[in-house]
Amino acid sequence: MMKKILTFLGGLIIGSSCLAQKESITPLFAHQEPIVLKLNFSIKEVKKIKSDTIYTPSFMHYKTEQGNWDSLKIGLRARGNFRRANCSFPPLRLKIKKADYEKTPFAGNRNLKLVIPCQSQKSYSDLVVKELMCYKIYEAISTYHFNTRFADLTLIDGKGKQAKTYTLASFFIEDDDLVAKRFKGKIADKTKIHPLQFSDTLSVIQDFFQYMISNSDWSAVEQHNVKVLQLKSGKYLPLPYDFDMSGIVNAPYSTVSEMLETTSVRERVYRGFCKNPDVFNFTRKEYLSRESSIKAVVSSFDDQLNSKEIAGINKYLDEFFAILKNDKSFAENILQKCRTK
Repeated sequence: MMKKILTFLGGLIIGSSCLAQKESITPLFAHQEPIVLKLNFSIKEVKKIKSDTIYTPSFMHYKTEQGNWDSLKIGLRARGNFRRANCSFPPLRLKIKKADYEKTPFAGNRNLKLVIPCQSQKSYSDLVVKELMCYKIYEAISTYHFNTRFADLTLIDGKGKQAKTYTLASFFIEDDDLVAKRFKGKIADKTKIHPLQFSDTLSVIQDFFQYMISNSDWSAVEQHNVKVLQLKSGKYLPLPYDFDMSGIVNAPYSTVSEMLETTSVRERVYRGFCKNPDVFNFTRKEYLSRESSIKAVVSSFDDQLNSKEIAGINKYLDEFFAILKNDKSFAENILQKCRTK
């Protein structure tokens, strides 16, 4: 994406553990300048296929560093039941064979998620940019995260005279198996994990993040919009993803759970489990120490979003940090709201 994001995030990655992980990041995610793509397929036909194992054969065209067009064979399928039913464009999952991705920017990525807008209007592409911002903010907070890469996508729906062409903002998300490999762990295959099995500090860091962006559409225990990484030590770590239902994105199709008794996705609800108070206080200090870094991530998107959007996001984040800075608000909104079951 923007050069500013590349420069900023490159300077933010500190510590020997982070530096050691760079070698295992695939070429696609080792760079952050926009990658230019073209996809041509029938959206109607792809949405029609319900099976998670059936991929529609296609080609992905992309611009090389030299500015030339190249292509590779892919299989693609729709993902996300809600978006499939409620949006013109579903999010996509791509599968690439090793023999096809070798000597391309996609080397090492057998599976990829591609996030695309729900609808064709520019306002929906802005929502994709804001969701990408959430990933970049979490990247600034936690070592354990999914890598992402912005893509300028031309999507051609159908063939011949009936084909329709759309220009969309989009981004790739690396496969969870690559994250597991990077940290020498594995993705947990348990259907339900007890809250006490999670690393206290890393789970609370994730819980604060979800509260900050006002996302309630997740569950680490049930592995809903959270992959769970199991390290060799046996500890479980949350890997959050899919933030389009969050308050910071504020998509018009977002919904509020009846269980939470809220009327808007913009209304923050702390959904993390109770931990030792020392962990909460440590996490509180960590977030306060990173306020300027988090705001810098937001500012790095100022050539993708208009100044009013940026100002609105900063104001929304200010409300979160105001809670952390006030002992009473912190106790009322987080400490007293943590879940015991």
